[in-house]
Amino acid sequence: MSTEAPKKKLRRSDLLRCFLIWESTSESCLSYERLMSLGFCHAMVPIINRLYEKKEERAEALKRHLTFFNTENNWGAFIPGMVCSMEEDYANGGNATPDMITNVKLGLMGPIAGIGDTITQGLVKTIALAIGVDMAVAGNPFGPIAYALIFGIYLMAMGIMTFTQGYRVGQKVLTKITDPAIMQKITNSLSILGLTIAGAMMVNNVNIVTPLTITSGETVVVIQDLLNQIMPGLLSVITVTGTFMFLKKNVNVFKIMAGLFGISVVLSLVGLL
Repeated sequence: MSTEAPKKKLRRSDLLRCFLIWESTSESCLSYERLMSLGFCHAMVPIINRLYEKKEERAEALKRHLTFFNTENNWGAFIPGMVCSMEEDYANGGNATPDMITNVKLGLMGPIAGIGDTITQGLVKTIALAIGVDMAVAGNPFGPIAYALIFGIYLMAMGIMTFTQGYRVGQKVLTKITDPAIMQKITNSLSILGLTIAGAMMVNNVNIVTPLTITSGETVVVIQDLLNQIMPGLLSVITVTGTFMFLKKNVNVFKIMAGLFGISVVLSLVGLL
């Protein structure tokens, strides 16, 4: 007689609950520290409860999905869909690993956000608003309703399609990849992509420079130019790295923010920033 444990399988109702939670609450609890991670973790609860029976396994999975995450939530529904299939594979002892699941999230969130924000906010929403406003200006009371219907139907249809495709793509990829070396290459590639996106976000959102100059006779040394020769954005890199180290040590994020604010004020008063 076979003693092999029965394969764990997600039900359609589990996937539907995951999608509905994601679609309705993914951006309802944003934080400076982790942005959409609480919404992502909340959406994964039905999946985790179905796949893992032990309390320790569920706790590990919940922690796995509390890492920093941010994307456009309709096109971005592709990511939780794919993660569902990866969690299912991991729970059954397949090729997926916790590191791979995390790297897939980090690697896809930036590119998909770029596509989703451009199409959803820049195109579809603009067209829907144009139709609704035009009707309202003409005196038609159904203008706002038309906008809500057009945009609402688009959001729901796009969310369902991308979530479903994400789950299917995850299943196909994971069933075809069996070589551990290939899996390692994929994990490393996604990790590099995630770090690259994080670096780009740092450059675009953190800009710390110093106005400090040193004068010796007729010679004036601009410290910022000197730092740029060593590494452009060196002060920003040091600040972000230090903040990350404190977060890794579980220092309260509000203490970190207060410390950064206090240091910034002091350095500005003495002319270093």
